[in-house]
Amino acid sequence: MRSLLLAAAAGTAAALVLTGCGTSEPAKDATADKSRQITVTDANGAKVTLDRAATKVVGTEWNVVESLVTLGVDPVGVADVKGYKAWDTAAPLTNSPKDIGTRGEPSMDTIAGLTPDLIVATTDLSASAIKQMKKIAPVVQVKAANGADQIGQMNKTLDVIAQATGKESAAKTVKASYEAKVTEGRAALKKAGADGSRIASADGYSASNQVSVRGYTSGSQIGTVNEALGLKNAWKLKGDKAYGLATTDVEGLTGLGDDVRFVYIANKSETDVFTKDLAGNSVWKSLPFVESGDVDRLPDGIWMFGGPKSMEQYIDAVVSTLTK
Repeated sequence: MRSLLLAAAAGTAAALVLTGCGTSEPAKDATADKSRQITVTDANGAKVTLDRAATKVVGTEWNVVESLVTLGVDPVGVADVKGYKAWDTAAPLTNSPKDIGTRGEPSMDTIAGLTPDLIVATTDLSASAIKQMKKIAPVVQVKAANGADQIGQMNKTLDVIAQATGKESAAKTVKASYEAKVTEGRAALKKAGADGSRIASADGYSASNQVSVRGYTSGSQIGTVNEALGLKNAWKLKGDKAYGLATTDVEGLTGLGDDVRFVYIANKSETDVFTKDLAGNSVWKSLPFVESGDVDRLPDGIWMFGGPKSMEQYIDAVVSTLTK
């Protein structure tokens, strides 16, 4: 499952109706001409021309699927439907799309059988897979992640999908909603005196009886959101260039220092290593934030590499945790 995790303004449209869990009704693009030809430029600089706004769309990655659903486009094909439903609850599927296989190895036969008018994939997918998909339908690739500008990349992904599907007005509304949520979250933390808190966001997994902890550094998407909320990232490790993730063992957590809120993401589909594997670990139990009880598991179903709706969901969760 860990390999899965690596493989996260006003317009003329009606406003999104937001709920506490981050789901929404997408704005309608009443002025969009569904019959006009559309040309979009993808992450590789390739120009992809569509005869009309795409409606039968296949998504090979969960952030792509989230963007489609958020914009009001029901994908006909989704990679690992069960996994998406477990990990990305901010934008639940409202239809019953065909499962096209794993995110790393989608089934070309299944995709071809759906006769899509557009396939949206990320740059993480192999060149050979992209080549095969281009024989089936037009393919638009979006950059999987960008450690130098995660939120900017998140918005670019939303925008290119909106352009290809004729949902530009909806995209503006979605982005405005995210910015409003950041402002709201920052104000709530300040009011509670929690602004400026040192936070270490993480997840963890176990292999061969060895627990590994992944830290979401300042270059990660969640790390970027934390800082936008006025929080300070406690991780001193350097993350990878794309996702901003850094891996350490339990001994490495001693470098986080004192006065830290340790917030982690887990899922019921996996073992919680922090409450199970590390329960009797002397190093873990001696950490200051463990001794003080400043360890919190966020609600399941927050996709840490998702789109604006997932990030809104994360903001609600982390603000609730730090202000309780």
